[in-house]
Amino acid sequence: MNRRRAIAVLTLLGILDATYLLLGKLGITSGYACSVTQGCDVVNTSQYSVFLGIPVAAIGLAGYLALFVLAVAGTQSRWLADRRPDLLLSVLAGLAALFSLYLTYAELFILRAICQWCVVSQLLILAILVLALAGVTGKRGEDIEGGRAPNAEY
Repeated sequence: MNRRRAIAVLTLLGILDATYLLLGKLGITSGYACSVTQGCDVVNTSQYSVFLGIPVAAIGLAGYLALFVLAVAGTQSRWLADRRPDLLLSVLAGLAALFSLYLTYAELFILRAICQWCVVSQLLILAILVLALAGVTGKRGEDIEGGRAPNAEY
């Protein structure tokens, strides 16, 4: 359960990051605070900042929200010993990580600009994926308070 709680916390950080990027994309905030790389405006005004007519930040926000709901639901007692939430978290985070890798490729090799806020999102989704995969591959009932899930069958 602690792993799923950690995923929930990471998704909250992702929600904040994606919201910031979306507000900038929509022009609600003026530009991006991009003190480290100076490439945020280049990346977030490029053709790669929109996918199928939808801002990539909005897709990220929706993804992080879905992961958050799933992670929090997975902490409920009826799901503690069940691997299905971890499996679904892994699939969703895996798809997000693949999309993120595509965007990273575009940043590095096509745009030749790096958005620090995009890097934050990439690191968050990779961490979420690692934690979710640990839930799929770990022992049943592992990482639950007290070492065992209540009423779990082993």
